[in-house]
Amino acid sequence: MTDFADFLKNVGEFGRFQKVLVVMVSCLSFLNAFHVLSQVLMEISVPHHCNTSWILQINPNLSQEARLNYTLPRNSQGLYEQCIMYTPVEWDMESIEKYGLNDTGPCQDGWEYDTSEQKSTLVTEFDLVCHRKEQTGISQSIFMSGLLIGALVFGPLGDRIGRRPVILMSMSMQLTFGLAAAFAPHFYVYMAFRWVVGTSMSGLSINNLVLVAEWVGSSRRAYATITGHICFAVGLMTLPGVSYGIRNWRTLQIVGSVPTALLFFYIWVVPESARWLFIKGKKEKAVKLLKKAASINKKKIPEDLLIQLHEEKSPKSGSMIDLFRNKTLRKLTLVMCLVWFVNSFVYYGLSLNVGSFGLNIYLTQLVFGAVEIPACFGAMFSVQLFGRKPSQMFYLFLGGTVCLIITVIPKNLPIVVTVLAVIGKFSIASSFSICYIYTAEVFPTIIWQNGVGLASMAARVAGIIAPLISLLDKYNPAIPMAIFGSGPIIGGIFCFLLPETRNKDLQDHMQQAEQLKSSNNVTGERLINGTDHKPETNPVPPKCTRL
Repeated sequence: MTDFADFLKNVGEFGRFQKVLVVMVSCLSFLNAFHVLSQVLMEISVPHHCNTSWILQINPNLSQEARLNYTLPRNSQGLYEQCIMYTPVEWDMESIEKYGLNDTGPCQDGWEYDTSEQKSTLVTEFDLVCHRKEQTGISQSIFMSGLLIGALVFGPLGDRIGRRPVILMSMSMQLTFGLAAAFAPHFYVYMAFRWVVGTSMSGLSINNLVLVAEWVGSSRRAYATITGHICFAVGLMTLPGVSYGIRNWRTLQIVGSVPTALLFFYIWVVPESARWLFIKGKKEKAVKLLKKAASINKKKIPEDLLIQLHEEKSPKSGSMIDLFRNKTLRKLTLVMCLVWFVNSFVYYGLSLNVGSFGLNIYLTQLVFGAVEIPACFGAMFSVQLFGRKPSQMFYLFLGGTVCLIITVIPKNLPIVVTVLAVIGKFSIASSFSICYIYTAEVFPTIIWQNGVGLASMAARVAGIIAPLISLLDKYNPAIPMAIFGSGPIIGGIFCFLLPETRNKDLQDHMQQAEQLKSSNNVTGERLINGTDHKPETNPVPPKCTRL
């Protein structure tokens, strides 16, 4: 039984064809960063208080300061209450001045906002303050549920109709509903459009990952995968700069969505996965695509190998049920789902709360985006130097430990809290990058999309829960961080059960996966049909500019 890796080696494992593909996928990763975290900068809270214009009907000549003094109570710091007002009365001004207003209650006629810096935000336009403040966190969870449904739908769909059509379909949905969200007349309509954008993002992220991994050889797969993560980080760094200059949330939503339209030419240039075509029995198309890739890479595939491909029997397609039939695969699936869950849980738990660390939200978001670049580079080299398993464990333990330390740091030390949060973001971003590579290597190709899709679903469930966990800070600020810190440590412990996959070719058949065994040996050995094969010698890590 011939492995597809044998054909890929003759085509070129990372030639010009693969480099162009990585660049195209990385452009999508750059644009995805906007949709993931843009709402954080669209829902910035601004100074506000109850609308008390009722008193102007009694005395329209009152100054702003006098009106607020009459109608708003003050808190213990001497500032006007934001969510409480004195109950309106039908007195004349003389009686109000003589007796004063004593009865208080919630805002009755909406709120007034200080828009001197933030011209228009989701908060100011849809009154997401006071008793409606929690709707921002709920909307983030709804967006994450879109990512979950997208993983459920577009993961298996990519296996059924191909990676290419799902990528193009997801791009179209992201553009259409991203623009529609900018014109939403109501916050619930905005949430509905964002939910659809979330489903399209899952279609892109899952199928982009699989398409790149299926075209790139084992020696460069980690670099190719993490390059997309680096472009995502650059997108995160760009976001605060753009949002700082555009203080209107609708305009910002348009600016972040329109660039997808510039990639319309992907319809003609994005290739299908030759590996998928081979597995689906479409061998003529697979051969044609392999010849095209070899030509671009200035390689030539031996005719006897092409004949062998035509004669090779296509492996039987797998399903998600196959992930649990075999004991080894079942263990790998459950552990990988846990790793994705804790990574996503902490990543979004930190990313969606950049405004709660005490420093300027634009600066904090810039630093949070910037730190992902060294995180990606660190992950890129650590997986090659030390292996997938020890790297995954180290970054999980580090991220969890830092989050637990934050729970004991006083809130009046925002710089210390932010520095620790940045270290935690660095660790989790590195771990997240590694788990993308790791997951793509432990599952056989015939159930690859199902494995990645299931792991992605676990991550999306975590993304749904993370914003809701953040709401627990109203009971005690340490509760969310204590929960976020515990998850990675538990995930790191379970990583002991995973095998090492460094420098191993992707598995095409179920029989190979069944022979995978957990090993603490970083270099490991590959077991194929009962024979031990030593992995390739570690390649010299290339400079990232080559990608």
